[in-house]
Amino acid sequence: MLITHDTRCALDTVVDLVNTAPEDETPEGLPDVATLEEFVRTHKVSDVGALSEFDLAAVRKIRGRFAAIFAAPDARGAAGLINELIAAAGTTPRLTDHDGYDWHVHYFAPGASLADHLAADCGMALAFFVVAGEQERLRRCEAPDCRRAFVDLSRNRSRRYCDSRTCGNRLHVAAYRARRKEAAG
Repeated sequence: MLITHDTRCALDTVVDLVNTAPEDETPEGLPDVATLEEFVRTHKVSDVGALSEFDLAAVRKIRGRFAAIFAAPDARGAAGLINELIAAAGTTPRLTDHDGYDWHVHYFAPGASLADHLAADCGMALAFFVVAGEQERLRRCEAPDCRRAFVDLSRNRSRRYCDSRTCGNRLHVAAYRARRKEAAG
């Protein structure tokens, strides 16, 4: 599956957005407007004006809708959720070549709120995966104490953990220690 630069940026953005949600003992990753502004800067989200508490609440709301897409049991369920998300955002596809990037498509309407911007661009990036029959690549980490979202871009669709150096390695070390303990009797 060919993934363009802007689609990859949108995928990274949506994964990082979903992973800001508070879960179990993980605190809210978007606690205030300043943190949301930093999120926008870090992800180089273009055409964003001044942000407010309203924007923060709206982004948290669509974050939950994106999380539901990652949890969808099949392509039909994901497609329905994506369709609702991008329709509500009022997508307006247009070609642009800003900030030194070659021509690419933005799906958000000019002047759209940050939430609509993210819903449109990130929603379309996820839609491309469903269209390509790759919805199963939208995953949650299989480590028992981690449920972070990620997109499996491995060739054979075998990635199981959000980060092999942390979650994957931790589980492999635990399994190794359990085997050694059992062998020692």
